[in-house]
Amino acid sequence: MEIVQGIHQIKVPIPGGTLDHVNAYILQSDKGNVLIDTGFDTPEAFAALRDGLKLSSLGFKDITHIIITHIHPDHYGMTAKLKQMTGATVAFSETEERLLESRYQNPESLLAETRGLLQSNGVPEEYLPGLVEVAMPLREFVGVVPADTKLKGGEKISIGSLELRVILTPGHSPGHICLYEPKRKFLFSGDHVLPDITSHVGFHPQSGENPLGDFLAALEALTQLDINLAFPGHGSVFSGIRLRINELLYHHQERERAIVIAAEDEMKTAYQIASEILWMPTGEPMPFSKLSNFDKRLAVLETLAHLKYLMSKGKAQKFTKDGLDLYWTGE
Repeated sequence: MEIVQGIHQIKVPIPGGTLDHVNAYILQSDKGNVLIDTGFDTPEAFAALRDGLKLSSLGFKDITHIIITHIHPDHYGMTAKLKQMTGATVAFSETEERLLESRYQNPESLLAETRGLLQSNGVPEEYLPGLVEVAMPLREFVGVVPADTKLKGGEKISIGSLELRVILTPGHSPGHICLYEPKRKFLFSGDHVLPDITSHVGFHPQSGENPLGDFLAALEALTQLDINLAFPGHGSVFSGIRLRINELLYHHQERERAIVIAAEDEMKTAYQIASEILWMPTGEPMPFSKLSNFDKRLAVLETLAHLKYLMSKGKAQKFTKDGLDLYWTGE
């Protein structure tokens, strides 16, 4: 569906989970079309992309460039298949490319590191396998292909009359990028800024030392841009991105406050802290005990990201006792 002149949005279905689709965007130019994000590599996703192109009187043969905001399966999964079909040039950040092998091809070391991280942060032994391996089945829906163009942030991608500026926005994924079209002041925001939900930002073996700090700094940097419309990875195209950024900042302030309160009277593991906080995987408050294994893992890793951020500001301390990491936010 053409949502503004020359820009088409295709809703590509996601198998299972809370979100039902990811947005793929086709940008038309006089030198070939650009596809931003691809969806999972499933028959249903491929059919939706094919039919969406047909509905807009477009085709796979017209795609000359594929740009991926980050390599999570719902954004990257079909890239290898589409590159083979179209011969398009594939671009994503060099940081994301470094994660491909350990995440999708040889994950054994990453799984071991993740297990160690969750174990040292208090996840009970009987729950470890479920939380460590919960995302592994998604590998079935991902075809791995390297980037032809490895982006560092700051580049200008020119395709005929179309120009896109690459903005590095780490946090949700360490090499996440947004794309800014300066003529019409459009931002393709991936999962960095979403209109209705908050992106997951968690601390894990591939996240960097302070992923939440990185995420918040990247949000602040976007406020310096003049943006008329944002084209997100999930949800509807929206305006008023500065207001939405303020809402996201407020959300993280509230989450920080809850974590501080949970750990101000006694030292606790990240698992203990997470279990005392309400979470909103579907938009409604839900106790930790009611979450799926996938959402429990996200909750623990997000709690850790907040604790690392608090430590960077001198507002939390970490102590290690008997192999467990304990956090304290008291004075």
